[in-house]
Formats: sequence, C-alpha cells, structure tokens
Amino acid sequence: MADRLVLVGMMGSGKSTVGRLVARRLGWGFVDLDEELSRETGRSVPALFAEGGEAGFRHMEARCLAAVLADEARGPAVVAAGGGVVGDPANRSLLRRAATVVWLRAEVATLEARVGDGAGRPLLAGADDAPGRRRALEALAAGRAPLYGEVADVTVDVDGLSAGEVAARVEAAVRRRG
Repeated sequence: MADRLVLVGMMGSGKSTVGRLVARRLGWGFVDLDEELSRETGRSVPALFAEGGEAGFRHMEARCLAAVLADEARGPAVVAAGGGVVGDPANRSLLRRAATVVWLRAEVATLEARVGDGAGRPLLAGADDAPGRRRALEALAAGRAPLYGEVADVTVDVDGLSAGEVAARVEAAVRRRG
C-alpha cells in the first residue's frame, strides 16, 4: 500500500471527516490540505481567495500539495485535498504518481445538504440562495467529475452513508489494492 492516501471530491463530500477516521483506522497521520495551507500562511481559505483570487489560491495549494506528498519525515499519511486541486494538470500528474487516490463521490443533493448556506466556501460566495448554491454545485461537480475520475484509483459513493461507513469502505478498498 502506498504511504500517501489522498481523498478528493467536491466540497461537502466528507474528505476531512472521513480522512481523519481513515487515518485513525490505519494508524497513519492526517493532513487537511486547507488547514495546512492556512497554518503555513496564517490566513483562512476565504482570506486567501479574497487576497489572490482563485488562481492565487490554487498556486499556493499546488505548492502545499507537493510539499505534503514529498515530506518523507511525515510518515504515512491520509490527505484531504481541496475540492479544486484536480483542476491543475500538474497536480493530477503528481497525484497519479505519488499517492493512492480515493474519490469520495456524492450526488449534488448530498453536497447541497452538507454545505448549507455555503458559509466559508469561497466558490459559493456569490450564490445567495438555495437555487443559486445548487446551480453552482452542479456546475462545479459537472466540470470536476471527469478530473476526479482521471486521478482516482478507487471511487466510494458517499450518499446515504455515515462517515464511519464511508471510512470503512475506503479502508477496505485501499487494503484490497495492497
């Protein structure tokens, strides 16, 4: 089994919650890429988006991803990647080379229920009502699905499952891959 397991998927798919559970089950470390980036910069993800726009944020995110995946001193780790990390072809190449990648796939209705009013989600900032958030999530999901599929070694559908159930499925799939 590779010593880096990266969870990808849309906002609200459960990457951080499931990632922590999977790391505990495997006895590995856990890294939330957004939290790591915030810790390194001293600024929140919304602040980073506000300061540098999405392009600036994605550039910093790519550097952080590369550093986390290359950090041998960290030991085996489960990494919850940002939802848009797959938008960069260099990131997709790195993910395919350096990690086992699990796509936590969710229907838009599940995502919509989990992100609520979109607070703290910069890509939903302009969607001021539920229909607007739904349209934004649908557009993001449609654009990203092929990219998640491109990098995923394993896909786990999360709809209707608890975080514990998803973590068990991720662990089982990863162990089967060896």
